[in-house]
Amino acid sequence: MSVEKQHDSAYISKNELRKTARAVKPKDAATLIIVRRGGKEPRVLMGKRAASHKFMPNKFVFPGGKVDLGDGRIMPPHDLHPQVMKRLCRGCSPTRARALALAAIRETYEETGLIIGEPHTPTLKSRSPLWDAFLQHDINPRLDELHLIARAITPPYRNRRFDARFFMVDAEHIQGEVHERPQGSGELLDLHWVGVSKAQSMEQLPHITRSVLRALEERLRDGAGHDVLGPFVHTRKGKSVIESI
Repeated sequence: MSVEKQHDSAYISKNELRKTARAVKPKDAATLIIVRRGGKEPRVLMGKRAASHKFMPNKFVFPGGKVDLGDGRIMPPHDLHPQVMKRLCRGCSPTRARALALAAIRETYEETGLIIGEPHTPTLKSRSPLWDAFLQHDINPRLDELHLIARAITPPYRNRRFDARFFMVDAEHIQGEVHERPQGSGELLDLHWVGVSKAQSMEQLPHITRSVLRALEERLRDGAGHDVLGPFVHTRKGKSVIESI
C-alpha cells in the first residue's frame, strides 16, 4: 500500500508515515516445509491461503502459523538437534525455540491433517485444546528431525507482522498415510505436493517463499546437515537485509 488514510481523511505518503507511525511488533510464527523424496525431484507440500485472509490472501505458502501459549508448555521426548537449538537461540530462549518448532508441527496438523511425530513413547499430556487434538492420536511431536532453513521478519509498517522461522522435515516422519491431497482445517486450499523447481515458478508466490525455496533446493542438492546456515531476511533502516541464521 503506497498511502495510508488518517482519521481526518487526509493522505500521507509511506515515507511520511514512517516518520510518524510506530511499527507493529512482529509476532512469533513458524512454518513447516515437508519434503517428499522420490521421483524426478523432491516435492514439497503447499497450499493457497483463502481470499478472506488479511495476511497474504490468495498466496501459495507452506503450512504454518502463530505460536500459541500451549506450544511452550510441553516437552517432547526428542528435543531439537543441538545445532538447530543453537541457531534458534540467537534470537530467543531455549523454551521459545522449542515452542517455535512445536508450533510448526501443530499448525501443520491443523491445516493439513498430517501428523509429524513418533508413536513409540508414552503420549504427552496437555491442557491446551489445540495440542489435545494432536495428542489424541497417541503420537508425540518429534523435534530432533527438524532442520532450520530460514528466518524472516515482515517489513515494518504493515498491519500484520510476523517473525517466522522456516523448518524442514522429511515426509517419512509423517505418521499414517501421506495423502496426495491432504485434508485440513480449510485455512489452506488446494493442498498438493509440488516439485521444488516447479514451486519456484508458481504465480502468487510471496517473495520470501521464493527465497526460502531457493535455499531449500540448495540444501537438498548438497545434502546439508543441521549445522548449515540459512538466510535471515529482515529490514534495517528501511532496506531489506539478508544475513545468516
